[in-house]
Amino acid sequence: VPMGVLTCMKYLMFIFNVLVFAGGTCLAGMGVWVAVDPAGFQDIVASRAVLRAGAWLLLAVGIALSLLGFLGCCGALRRSRPLLLL
Repeated sequence: VPMGVLTCMKYLMFIFNVLVFAGGTCLAGMGVWVAVDPAGFQDIVASRAVLRAGAWLLLAVGIALSLLGFLGCCGALRRSRPLLLL
């Protein structure tokens, strides 16, 4: 495989993992916002237990995606197969 193709794949994987990291961070931020904002969402969330559980689920998924995206970025830059497989 030519070196240019490997370099292109490395940076494409890095960009994809940055997008996953950014999406996870946004989900985690929205989860925190829905869980703790007393003015906006608290009236809706307090009356429905499903929405309250959904806010915590959104937070957990966001944190997991952020962690996976960060590890993927590190793995792509270092060409570390274990980090990319994680």
